[in-house]
Order: sequence, then structure tokens, then C-alpha cells
Amino acid sequence: MTALPPTQVIGCGLIGTSVALGLREQGIEVYLEDADPSTAADAAARGAGVVGRASEPAAVVVAVPPAAVAETVVAALEHWPRAVVTDVASVKAGIVAVVAEHPESARYVGSHPMAGSERSGPSAGSAQLFAGRPWAITPSALSSGAAIRLVEEIAVMLGAVPIRMDAPDHDEAVALVSHLPHLLSVLTAARLAGAPSGHLALSGPGLRDVTRVAGSEAGLWLDILGSNAGRVRDLLAAVRTDLDRVIDALEPGGVDTDVLADVLGAGRSGTRLIPGKHGGTPTESDAVYVQIPDTPGALSQLFAHTGESGVNVEDLRIEHELGRPVGLVEIAVVAEDVDRLVEHLVQRGWSAYR
Repeated sequence: MTALPPTQVIGCGLIGTSVALGLREQGIEVYLEDADPSTAADAAARGAGVVGRASEPAAVVVAVPPAAVAETVVAALEHWPRAVVTDVASVKAGIVAVVAEHPESARYVGSHPMAGSERSGPSAGSAQLFAGRPWAITPSALSSGAAIRLVEEIAVMLGAVPIRMDAPDHDEAVALVSHLPHLLSVLTAARLAGAPSGHLALSGPGLRDVTRVAGSEAGLWLDILGSNAGRVRDLLAAVRTDLDRVIDALEPGGVDTDVLADVLGAGRSGTRLIPGKHGGTPTESDAVYVQIPDTPGALSQLFAHTGESGVNVEDLRIEHELGRPVGLVEIAVVAEDVDRLVEHLVQRGWSAYR
């Protein structure tokens, strides 16, 4: 991998700033531009680069809202006649189709890092945002091989895993794995408005898991959903069919357990298809629960004792118990290792159970 000459980043929100910070960590000179000069200045103050336009960048990364991407990409192709131009928009087919009409489209390669946050703006940017995350590379038939390789190199520099795919396939994929889950999260969270406070006091990690992404910036999602409306609508129609089945099955006095079992079973099967760690085959895991005092050093001690057990941790979550200075740590491990970890932690004085 060779060092890049200067890179231009256009758009200094969460993704653009994170790209810039990651490239700066690799020693690459980065120039920043944003429609709002104060936003570019904020990104620069965080160490993401310098505000201005590079004279001859090797690459231009367009990180503006989806509706403005195609126009911005075309302008970049014309302003920098030797630069490779990519964008990070979450919907690709329309952009790729528009840019393909430009005579310099060989220098354009669409891309989309599958990373984000409920927070927005340059203050939320992180050089580590893309570490271990998929980064879709969506070239057109006209994209040059050199341009494709350069965009893939940028993704790798930022710690991501580049995955080549056609733009229409990408848009179908993100509708399923990103846009639909976001809407279902929003619809669930919206049901909480006006709920009695006593009801919400019973909420736990399951509700927080489901509603976490609902707090994302609404304006950005209006743009995303508008750009991928047809594909998302088709998925919502399929969900509506399943929802109607569930509603009909829950008729008071005549619950159809066969239908409910079918829907619940389909959901359980679907979770098993989600790739596991490092994109591998998902493993059957189980949880070990450990009560932990809310005191300095307690968590590091638990980590140390867990490490001594030789059991590999698949996932971890901490939940603070209501009204008590105690936390509950949920440690996900391969099912066959649960008893071994419980026994090891109990021997070291922890209140651990499966």
C-alpha cells in the first residue's frame, strides 16, 4: 500500500470528518470543504485537516447529503481533472447512473461505508469509525480499474473491509439490513410517546436495543428513504403482511398459536443468518450474567478473571440495576463454554449464573 498525495473531503459531517481523521492518522494530507464554513472549521479544529481546496488531490471523497451527491461528484470531476472521485452516500444506483453520463466517469467509483452513529456532525467523527466494518464499493461499468483499486485502498487504510457489488444490488441490500430496521426502530420508539411513566420504568435492554437507532437525525433519513423509496416500500409491504397475520392471530378468545409460532420461528431463523464475528458463520451463543458493584476497578477485575478462564467472549453488555448501586454484566460466550465460565467466576467470588 502506497501513501496517497493530498485527499479532498467535501462534506464535514460524521462520515466525512471520520474519513478525514482516519486518513490523517495514516499521515495523509487532507483538505476540508463544507457548504457551512463553520462545520469545516470545526472538523479542522478536531485535527481532520485544513480548510480549503487541494490543488492536485489523488482522491476526492464526497460526503454530502444524498440529494446533493451526484451534482457534487460531477463538479469534483470537472474541478480536479486527474483525481479519483468517490462518495459515501447510502443509496447508490441513482448517483451511479447520473455520473455515468459524464465524459470523465471513468474516474468515479461509488462507495458506502456501513458505519454510523446516532450522533451527527464533526464532533461525532472518529478515526476508528470504520474499523472492521464492511465498505461497499459500487463501480459503474465505466469505472477504471485504477480508480476502483484506489477507492478500495482508502477503505482498507481506514480499517474497513471493501466489498464490491453492483449499485442496484447494494440498494436492495441496504434497504433490508439498514433502512427497514431503522424504520421499525422508529415505529417502536414512537409508541413510547405519551406512555405512562410507570410503564417506561419497566423498560430494559431489549427496548433500548430495538429503539437505539431511532434517535438518529431525521433530516438525513428523509433524504435516505426518499432516495431508496421503492425498495423500502416493498419490504414494508411484506412486513405489513406478516403484521396482519399476527394481528389476526391475536384475536381475543381465539389466539392462533400456530401462526404465532410460525412468525416467531421465522424471526429466530433470520437471526441465525446474520454473519457472526469477522463475517464468519454465526455461532450459537448463550449468556453468563454477573452482578458487579458500581465501583472503580470492578469491571477491570471482572475482565481479568474472565480472561483467566480461557473462554472467548463473543459480546458484552452492562445494565445498571434499578435503584441499586449494582450493575448486571451480560457476557455472551459460545454455548458450550457457559458452565466453565460460570464455575470459574463463582470460584473467584463473583455472583455469576446462566
